[in-house]
Amino acid sequence: MVVLSELPEGSSSSSSTHGHSPSTCGPSSSTQAHRYDVFLSFRGSDTRHSFTDHLHKALIDADISTFLDDEEIETGEDLKPELESAIKASQASIIVLSKNYATSTWCLDELVLILEQRMTSDHIVIPIFYHVEPTHVRKQQSSFGVAMSKHKQTMEAETNANKRSQWAQKMDRWNKALKEVANLKGNDINGRRETDFIEEIVRDIHRRLHVPLRSAQPLFIGMGYHIKFITSWLKDGSSHMADILTISGIGGIGKTSLAKHIYGLYSREFQTSSFIEDITRKCDGKFNGLIDLQKQLCNKISKPSSIQVYDISVNTSKIENALARKRVFLVLDDISTLVQLDALLGSNGFHPGSKVIITTKDRWLTESCALFKTNIKPKHVKHSLEGLHETESRQLLCSHAFMCNHPKAGYEEVSYKLVKYCQGHPLALEVLGKSLHNRDVEYWEGCMEGLKKEVSSPVNNVLRMSFDSLPSNNDKDLFKHIACFFVGIDRDVSETILEACDINTKSGITNLIDRCLLSIGWNNELKMHQLVQEMGRFEVRQESLDKPWKRSRLWCHKESFRVLKQKKGKGNLLGLALDMRMLEKEKLGAPFELKIDALIIHNDLRRGKSWMDRA
Repeated sequence: MVVLSELPEGSSSSSSTHGHSPSTCGPSSSTQAHRYDVFLSFRGSDTRHSFTDHLHKALIDADISTFLDDEEIETGEDLKPELESAIKASQASIIVLSKNYATSTWCLDELVLILEQRMTSDHIVIPIFYHVEPTHVRKQQSSFGVAMSKHKQTMEAETNANKRSQWAQKMDRWNKALKEVANLKGNDINGRRETDFIEEIVRDIHRRLHVPLRSAQPLFIGMGYHIKFITSWLKDGSSHMADILTISGIGGIGKTSLAKHIYGLYSREFQTSSFIEDITRKCDGKFNGLIDLQKQLCNKISKPSSIQVYDISVNTSKIENALARKRVFLVLDDISTLVQLDALLGSNGFHPGSKVIITTKDRWLTESCALFKTNIKPKHVKHSLEGLHETESRQLLCSHAFMCNHPKAGYEEVSYKLVKYCQGHPLALEVLGKSLHNRDVEYWEGCMEGLKKEVSSPVNNVLRMSFDSLPSNNDKDLFKHIACFFVGIDRDVSETILEACDINTKSGITNLIDRCLLSIGWNNELKMHQLVQEMGRFEVRQESLDKPWKRSRLWCHKESFRVLKQKKGKGNLLGLALDMRMLEKEKLGAPFELKIDALIIHNDLRRGKSWMDRA
């Protein structure tokens, strides 16, 4: 595990040293003040052609701009000017403390300068103890003790008084620097695979610097327009008040990934910034979940306090005061209730020029919060995420299944089927693509058949979040009714039938639309994403997997016919769909003698004849 040093509030930096001359690759996310994201400091004779080379490549592949000095032999006692400039032009430094690190006066001078940058400009420092013990570095023991002893001998052998004094000053700075870097709680690599260790380092750099990882790019297939739109909104400085952007969409559609990408690109352009992720889950999972999130936000945008406050209203007041003083960039991810929104935003407004992104499954939630009930309302923009187009869907599926943009030979037809099934849902495409990687065509076909029978659980669990967030049992029952019977049916017809069954559709349908579980088509028909519909039917199917007559709803005509014919339906059956032609086929023209209070939707309904029976 790589543990980063603790930094004061508002920190944002990076760097690196030793290795090979100013080496950059890919688009740097650095601001104008920083030419490099990372400076690599290492002892060339120890790790240049092994660990450091692999680490450098991993950083470059992740689009992290990295400086690596290519000078193999030290040509003088003093640190080269270009190395000093590179350290100051970097946001973070990775220090590879290997066996012979302290034998290099350049390395020790780099270390001193890096730690000075940490104190003066919030430079991020990441120490890596590469097959050395932190205590040996701290106390200058083992190889570090030997190296420092040799430097002392060089100092004592110096006959020039001025040079001897300079050596003494350097030795003092080196000793202090080694103690300081050893106290930054880095872990060594002993007993770990270097590839895993390097991957963890890259993730930590990405997290601290918010540099978008190239490996994550498949997440943004089809997101070009959305990234451009939000970037334009973010850079619009015409407003003298805070701007709020609400990104809405069903679960798994890419809201969090999009917001995280934008935050990584632009968070350093504000006085302070904060990304509060997965709010609903964190609030639901703990008794004090919302208070913990308030503390997280307070610590990010204001000076941390040692006083613990367990009152939501008091914490909200602290947040309001901090937001009023600074130009902030705030992302609140997966907001589901007004309580969450009011607790994290308050009602006093923000400092001019601040930007707030809210991701939610409820597109109307934002304008219902306390902030919009004041005299001076913030500017608000709504942005919805829909499914990907077919070409983008195929590209996303193939990027996970084949590691390329097109299906392999022989997989074209089944890939088309899966893309059509997923209807542009990014999470579904990603989950399926990863699960089918390196599988043969027969396995793909079997997966396709299985998907027709039941919902893929990872996608289903994500989509269930929108369903679980519905405010009442009425809305949940309405959702199940529509998922089972009314997709593609005229809205007015559907409302007439459902109102007769004591289902409140006026506010219910609005709530379903707001949570992206339902939409209205051009012809006033009810529309629902196929995966959302299957999730709703899956919920009903779970009521009784093997005994359909014990379920509340039956949408399969064969099951409905069998239940009616065998007279197994009881009072728990609320509705069923029945193709009346099945009666003619079986020559059962007489009505069934079945005592249920159920809604029977006939097949004629889909042909425009809106009628219903009460059995």
